[in-house]
Amino acid sequence: MNNELEHNFVALLEEHQNIVHKVCRLYTNHREAHNDLFQEITIQLWKAYPKFRGDAKFSTWMYRVGLNTAITLYRKSKRTINTYELETYQFKLSAEEYDDTEEQQLKLLYDAVHQLNDIEKALVFLYLEDKDYREISVTLGISEVNARVKMNRIKNKLRTILNP
Repeated sequence: MNNELEHNFVALLEEHQNIVHKVCRLYTNHREAHNDLFQEITIQLWKAYPKFRGDAKFSTWMYRVGLNTAITLYRKSKRTINTYELETYQFKLSAEEYDDTEEQQLKLLYDAVHQLNDIEKALVFLYLEDKDYREISVTLGISEVNARVKMNRIKNKLRTILNP
């Protein structure tokens, strides 16, 4: 039975691992931190998996565990001294043919989102993942109306950050 549980978990994790990577990108600034958070989320998912009842979709449950883990670690990290990696990694295909406009816009968006608080980041993330407000409310444990109101406020906040 335990072997079957492990096999099912690994299959589901492999199928939905992009969710974890997206959460990691949202809450980290460099590769080492991304890898550490990915590992921590995976551990928390594995610990919680035996209690997964299937009331919600696996992906919804995965978002919830991943975001809660990231938020918990994010809050703990705010109590320590922040350090920043001096180098950023950018990989370009060809300097003369590559148009990095979309990449630059995405970087600006991520920089703006990094200025939001932990709950706002989670809400934006789920919104950008095309989750409806019902699923967002279930994932974050808030009412659907509250999710809508918060999202409208966040949109205004992001407009202000992106267009000072």
